[in-house]
Amino acid sequence: MSHTAHIRSHRKPRRSASTLAMRAGVAGGVLSTLAVAGASGSANAAEPVTQTLELPTLTADLAAQAAKSADATQQAAANYQLQAERDAAAAKAAKQAKADLAEAKQKAAEAKKKAEEAARKDAAARASRNAARTTLSTTSDSGGTSTSTSTSTSTATGSAAAVISFVKAQIGKAYVSGATGPTAYDCSGLVQTAFKQVGISLPRVSQDQSTAGTQVSLSNLQPGDILYWGPAGSAYHVAVYVGDGMFVGAQNPSSGVGEHPLSYDPPTGAVRVL
Repeated sequence: MSHTAHIRSHRKPRRSASTLAMRAGVAGGVLSTLAVAGASGSANAAEPVTQTLELPTLTADLAAQAAKSADATQQAAANYQLQAERDAAAAKAAKQAKADLAEAKQKAAEAKKKAEEAARKDAAARASRNAARTTLSTTSDSGGTSTSTSTSTSTATGSAAAVISFVKAQIGKAYVSGATGPTAYDCSGLVQTAFKQVGISLPRVSQDQSTAGTQVSLSNLQPGDILYWGPAGSAYHVAVYVGDGMFVGAQNPSSGVGEHPLSYDPPTGAVRVL
């Protein structure tokens, strides 16, 4: 046996071409993979930069669209509000018109009622005057008719003369409802003030004055008697008989205080307080 038979050889074993090719292929594959990965990583790394550059354009577009949408929404809201205000105004106008119509109807009804009441009073007054005219006429036993209204020419004296003097002094003054002198009177105000001159206190209104004294016949009147129109206790007018078929009274706003014959407006009755 050779003395070198057990010494291992320090020479590197030879590598076959196939082994080297394999290793070269592996190495190439690894490098290719790394190259691909690197390229991919570079591409991925560059992508945020590209997106970052595009974001301002996208944001501006979105902002413009959002602003446009907001304007449209605001305009729509304004239109809705305007329509709501118009509807509210129309409803209010309709409600007011309805209230005005109701008020007009009520006023018309009240006016109609007043007119009917005035017509009723006027008819009652005419009826009372007709009744007075009937009373003033008497039928004789032979069927003839004679008028018995007194036209006394007796001269008033004392308190009656003072009353007559006072009422004649007021002729020409104005008629004012509720007035008792000295520049204006209503009918009962003139009578009350005239009798106050002689110390006689009469009620204020015609209804009460028509029952203040003793009832006397219209055929037996004396100067100073109080004439009344309408039923006793419900008279609507009074005056003072001054003799000779004449009376003085505050008739109405158009004629004021005046002197008239009994035929001008025949009274219903008379009372005597003197």
